[in-house]
Amino acid sequence: MKNSEIRELTTQELIERIETESANYTMMGLNHSISPLENPSQIAKLRKTIARMKTELRRRELNK
Repeated sequence: MKNSEIRELTTQELIERIETESANYTMMGLNHSISPLENPSQIAKLRKTIARMKTELRRRELNK
């Protein structure tokens, strides 16, 4: 997910997306520890996407 796409989301949508992606990240990590994923770089991409979303949420909190 690109930064421009993240900025277009409403704050509520952003919070929901963070929760969903965080749960997905946890499951992906557990699945990878049991049986390796075909593309383990997906885990890093997802972690960076979550960080981008959290950064945007924090930026919105500071601009209020």
